[in-house]
Amino acid sequence: MLMNEKLLKLGIPAGSLQESTGELFRKAGYKITFASRSYYPTIDDPEVHCTLIRAQEMPRYVQDASLDCGLTGYDWILENDAKVKELTELVFSKVSKRPVRWVLAVPNDSPVQNVKDLQGKRIATEVVNVTRRWLAQNGVEAHVEFSWGATEVKPPRLADAIVEVTETGSSLRANNLRIVADLLQSTTRFITNDRSYADPWKKQKMDDMVLMLRGAMAAEGKVGLMMNVPKERLSTVLKVLPALQNPTVSGLSNPVWVAVNTIIDENTVRHIVPQLKQAGAYGIVEYPLNKIID
Repeated sequence: MLMNEKLLKLGIPAGSLQESTGELFRKAGYKITFASRSYYPTIDDPEVHCTLIRAQEMPRYVQDASLDCGLTGYDWILENDAKVKELTELVFSKVSKRPVRWVLAVPNDSPVQNVKDLQGKRIATEVVNVTRRWLAQNGVEAHVEFSWGATEVKPPRLADAIVEVTETGSSLRANNLRIVADLLQSTTRFITNDRSYADPWKKQKMDDMVLMLRGAMAAEGKVGLMMNVPKERLSTVLKVLPALQNPTVSGLSNPVWVAVNTIIDENTVRHIVPQLKQAGAYGIVEYPLNKIID
């Protein structure tokens, strides 16, 4: 398969984002299957070859065109100072739909209160380059060392402070650490390189994939609602629906009735459906959405 000239080499982030990436692709219409001992997931598209790569390394392999494209965090693009092309932002993570944060944290009883207090201190982190640039921007000189993991347990004996990624802050609090400052927020990006994107076939393949992934992201937390409404009750029913939505209203075989179809936030369904029923809607059906393509 690798000898096929029309082959898109796609990098899938290994680790914490692996399963959520696979789920996003499934919603976008691609079936990716992970085998327990293989770094080459299968995908139901013979023109795509997948490779599992740590998100930290993804920008380098995409930059040198070892991979045509891949998913990685904005933080790792910055850390590698990678010359890559971002095709889209995909806001999802292993815990929430919020961006992850890289923060400076210190023990609760540390005298460090701001970035200036880090002068001459030792900082452990996985994002050494990001941290050094941030310190330089603030006019602070400190010793920044790479952390191979378990960064939260290093202060105060092995480091004065850490720069660590967090979504909820719960792990930091559990290790008696407090956040002093935010360095950056990061979301997942779909990246490529100029060489691959200059190939018309690969460009089209990637653009199509991004379109479907964006459609899957747009459908997150949304559901469809369809219902039948007597024409005399239509204005009342439409007032119940969110003001920013533009429902589709179409005629039925019975001229005194219309069908109304709309998309709403899933967390509002339980509030809106009883109101729709009271307003005169009948046959209300809620259905799931995989993709919304604008």
